[in-house]
Amino acid sequence: MKYRRLGSSGCKVSVLSLGSWLTFGSSVDDAGTERCVRAAVEAGINFFDTADIYAYGAAERSLGQALRPYRRQDYVLATKTFWPMSENVNDRGLSRKHLMEACEASLQRLHTDYVDLYQCHRFDPDTPTEEVVRAMEDLIRQGKVLYWGVSVWTAAQIAEACAIADRVLGYRPITNQPQYNLLDRSIEPEIMPAAAQRGMGQIVFCPLAQGLLTGKYADGSVPSESRAADEQRGGFLRPKLTERNLAASRTLVAEANQLGITPAQLALAWILRRGEVTSAIVGATRPEQITENAKAADLELPYDVLARLDTLTAPGEKTA
Repeated sequence: MKYRRLGSSGCKVSVLSLGSWLTFGSSVDDAGTERCVRAAVEAGINFFDTADIYAYGAAERSLGQALRPYRRQDYVLATKTFWPMSENVNDRGLSRKHLMEACEASLQRLHTDYVDLYQCHRFDPDTPTEEVVRAMEDLIRQGKVLYWGVSVWTAAQIAEACAIADRVLGYRPITNQPQYNLLDRSIEPEIMPAAAQRGMGQIVFCPLAQGLLTGKYADGSVPSESRAADEQRGGFLRPKLTERNLAASRTLVAEANQLGITPAQLALAWILRRGEVTSAIVGATRPEQITENAKAADLELPYDVLARLDTLTAPGEKTA
């Protein structure tokens, strides 16, 4: 496993991290979560990502329980808030009230006194950005949060938050969490440079395009045990099974076969070629998936392979 700095901070995280969206607390039971966490730790992964909205708190509870056997200083824990957690009009967004209350609720579910990285799951147009910055500053000063970040913010929103933090002598956000993979390169032209200029790293989600880049759908069929076949979890994936994406998947499979690695390993190594990427979040329902995908951290891809993969999509393009 390799490690990179969390943004411009001195904290080091594994270049692959274990996420919990659509898995822990829902499709994966507590025992399965414990097995996946153990496999991640054994592979050298020290970075775990979740959010309060994942299974409405169940993902945090399951992950927190699975992490209890490990020393708190041995792992880096990230969670997020923004989406409505109830019908309560204030139980959502990024107001000071919600950030304070949501953070406390997450800490309880995660069985910890602090989170290493607390992230704004989306930008909140109803809350002044200065309110967000100052609330995060207070959470850091209270010791409940060590660093803060954002997720799916635009370059302009990132710039505004950093400028306000500088003006009030507060802590800047140090990470952005966007979608990024071979089929979605929308962050490359603006968001990556804007964040890098401000010392922020990218913690990317959906690095395998929800399984599209694993090769399991390359022939156009939907295996019965796959995510796309799941009526609930496959809702995000099924619209992406276009002929263009399937053709790209077939090319990826062919390149991986030539290199003697899995398509997933190749897709992850393609992402990690970028120094702006701090970590790529992988999901898993089985420990073996983590063990195999973790091998991508040590891959160095030949220039000609990178060049051929880069022709499948263009910087700024989003096909999935």
